[in-house]
Amino acid sequence: MVIARFPRMTQGQRDAQVQAWALRMLTVLGVRLELRGRPPVHGPVLLVANHISWLDILVMHAARHCRFVSKADVRGWPLIGTLASAAGTLYIERQSRRDAMRVVHQMAESLRQGDVVAVFPEGTTSEGLALLPFHANLIQAAISTDGPVQPVGLSFLDTRTRAATLAPCYVGDDSLAASIWRTLSAPSITAVVHYGEAQMAQGRDRRTWARDLRSAVDALRSG
Repeated sequence: MVIARFPRMTQGQRDAQVQAWALRMLTVLGVRLELRGRPPVHGPVLLVANHISWLDILVMHAARHCRFVSKADVRGWPLIGTLASAAGTLYIERQSRRDAMRVVHQMAESLRQGDVVAVFPEGTTSEGLALLPFHANLIQAAISTDGPVQPVGLSFLDTRTRAATLAPCYVGDDSLAASIWRTLSAPSITAVVHYGEAQMAQGRDRRTWARDLRSAVDALRSG
């Protein structure tokens, strides 16, 4: 359906369709969406978020359409891969430094065109209980374009108790199917997407800025 309809749509219509599709998929999965803070109204802006699950892509698309930078494996994921590709995801081979440079150039070009681009600087998923160090390479795209970066904190809560739930986690030897099944069979889940204030580099190099952004994301996901 997506492949057939998208060529006939404007970019704005495509963005709206991706967001609507993500919202419907969350409904099917029984996941509620809770927004805090203010999503960007328009680009250019680079969103940086913590990474817990395959579900992160869905909830961020449902909150506000964005163009993700994701590992190449996502392209082959059922349903989510189709959604990601239709949304213009930039795929990266994480083990290749040369490929990382290619993607940074593509990100910079996307930002120059006014896009909202999103990355997970941890580079991998975690249980969400602690934040991994942020890789600074992809932050270079915002420095190169002198553009803003907006931190985003993601968390998954048991809707009734408001305690953190590990059901959607996708880490270690977990299979995608097992993680999806846990999500479907768990008590109602609320996905919280907490947007912080956008910030400029203001002379910081990418490593310093990455550390500061990590602190901002840590506060948002815990707040």
